[in-house]
Amino acid sequence: MLLRQLKVHHIVFKVTYKNTLFKLSLTSMSINVEYRVLGVMSGTSLDGVDFAICTFKRVNNWEFKIERAKTIKYDEYWKTTLANLHNNKKTFIKKTNINYGKFLAKAIKIFLNNEKVDFIASHGHTIFHQPENNFTLQIGCGQTIANYTKIKTINNFRNLDVMLNGQGAPLVPIGDLLLFNNFKYCVNLGGFANISEKVNNTITAFDVCPVNIVLNKISKQLDLDFDINGKKAKKGKLLQDLLKKLNDISFYKQKAPKSLSREWVEKSITPLFVKKFQPEDILHTFCEHIAIQIGSYLNGKSVLFTGGGVFNTYLMKRISFYSKSKIFIPQKKIINFKEALIFAFLAVLRVRNEVNCLKSVTGAKEDNCGGEVNNPI
Repeated sequence: MLLRQLKVHHIVFKVTYKNTLFKLSLTSMSINVEYRVLGVMSGTSLDGVDFAICTFKRVNNWEFKIERAKTIKYDEYWKTTLANLHNNKKTFIKKTNINYGKFLAKAIKIFLNNEKVDFIASHGHTIFHQPENNFTLQIGCGQTIANYTKIKTINNFRNLDVMLNGQGAPLVPIGDLLLFNNFKYCVNLGGFANISEKVNNTITAFDVCPVNIVLNKISKQLDLDFDINGKKAKKGKLLQDLLKKLNDISFYKQKAPKSLSREWVEKSITPLFVKKFQPEDILHTFCEHIAIQIGSYLNGKSVLFTGGGVFNTYLMKRISFYSKSKIFIPQKKIINFKEALIFAFLAVLRVRNEVNCLKSVTGAKEDNCGGEVNNPI
């Protein structure tokens, strides 16, 4: 932790007691601590790893800046390995946890190029997320990253909350509350859509529906990594029966807290896509499904949208159609790197031993401060 600013005030009080003059001195310290953190994020959509050097400073409220950021695309080996790792044996998963940590460490060293940061915040890549079984796994060994980079690394942000019977997700809302508090709603369109809503000084949040984890997989049937601007979806036609089946899924009737996972998609969504459907029609229908689900929660005031799904202009038009809120889309750096930014912020809170996971969001027994701190050895 680097101390950037220190103010010391020395005050002298004169007090008379029983005709005797006493001088009382009081020294007060006003400390503004600035943290410089590298946030590392890999999402379920497998488009690559996000790196963001972020600074945070607290005066009255938290302030932040993304100094520099970049997405490093996965090569075919890592795309295939990460996509199929859940089907492998424990021994291979453990080995891959170390190897993926080495991969991240090498990429971090190249990205930093000897720039100094106070610590690294690495989300890792989610392989399993089963909070109902008190189990979640994000690979990318934090100790390996710390050892190879020689920089303190915080990872495994979800585990403690899951151990406390929480969902372990979403974790972004604490950042929405403290860094983006001028918006009533914040929606992130990544592999899944999650939404946070602020009421007074509290926040509730949950996963809404799958987004890119489904759209990108269908796009691959058209030899595309993703549907650029939603052009293929726009050309498709609406499959009414499929739309009804999607909207009738029981998850959407559940109350928060709730979260989604790859396992849930494979069980509840994928079987609905029968072979006779054309990929363009599935894309069109699923975009409508996403828009209906998200729009149903946006009931006025302003909403901040971030995540890769924001660049799907067709999807955003459909969300706007169903939304009753004013949609705000920030600069590209925040669209692309908000999650890396917020996991860097979660690490700051972890180092300060302050709450970084809210029971009002995850349903855990108590607010908690998650994250495993790994010092280089």
